[in-house]
Amino acid sequence: MIITESYLKMIINFGILINSMIVCLCQAVTEKKVRAAIDSGASTRREVTRACRAGAGCGGCHSTIRDLIRDQQMQSACDSCVQGPAAEDFLGVAAC
Repeated sequence: MIITESYLKMIINFGILINSMIVCLCQAVTEKKVRAAIDSGASTRREVTRACRAGAGCGGCHSTIRDLIRDQQMQSACDSCVQGPAAEDFLGVAAC
């Protein structure tokens, strides 16, 4: 079997993509890249698109990108919220 350069590129790309869900099919952008853009400060769908090209095609992934932004923002808020006995006493349950 002769292995061509294009075949090797396909295998490498498949290996990269198998480790992360594709968010944007048009631009072949993974969830990992979208999350990295959000972690780097992108806080809107347009900012994510500027940072990693996700959402620059048909627009079918826009809601997924917004969901990922919301998820990251909620996680950040939860990570920085007050926790401990005082929060539990006030709310009756753990704060986050």
